[in-house]
Amino acid sequence: MSGGCAVFDRRPVLVFDADDTLWECNVVFERAIDDFCGWQARPGLDAADVRELLVEVERANTARHGYGASVFLRSLGDCLERIHQRPATPEERDHLRRLAEAVLDCRIELIPDVAETLGTLQERYPLLLLTKGATDDQWRKLDHSGLRGYFQAVHVVREKDATTYSWLAERYGLDPASTWMVGNSPASDILPALAVGMGAVYVPNDNTWVLEHAELDPDAERLVTLERFGQLLDHF
Repeated sequence: MSGGCAVFDRRPVLVFDADDTLWECNVVFERAIDDFCGWQARPGLDAADVRELLVEVERANTARHGYGASVFLRSLGDCLERIHQRPATPEERDHLRRLAEAVLDCRIELIPDVAETLGTLQERYPLLLLTKGATDDQWRKLDHSGLRGYFQAVHVVREKDATTYSWLAERYGLDPASTWMVGNSPASDILPALAVGMGAVYVPNDNTWVLEHAELDPDAERLVTLERFGQLLDHF
């Protein structure tokens, strides 16, 4: 974990997720996955079957190795080897790298209204960034985004669970009753923040990774659901 060390004296604080909240990320993975599934589909194993197998491989690999571009490439290779019941050939490994090139390059695209909204919110509240994944990948994406200056502190963590949010609150002296987590992931952003007493703002993204899906109670206390990022200004 890395970032600033300010304490905010129990002022209201907004904490933001990064991938698929501030910028499009998983859509880049999805394009690579679609290409991979189409490449590996065959009679008796259609593209949907390949995708299902890949999800299983990704679930195991993220638990063991974490997140990021290199783990994704590993998962593609592991899935190919499970399909063929043999090691990937050098030619196949070269093809996998070409399929995952955009992921490996950490290419991103800002979500509409993000920069303008953060600029206004920055004048009203302290803003923190809390993102999970491979440290180098996440910092590169943040640097490419041009958004670093909006945040008083940035933390890259391996997982975002209730323990992480409790740590963040203790680190900065945050009052959970006046702290809000903003993100697209029910599993990593919304549920664990609510579990430690923070408010949560759910900004759905159609491209949210399947492993980040979870059921939300629409009537949960201190849960706000928005249609787009810019609507934050209607609430804060």
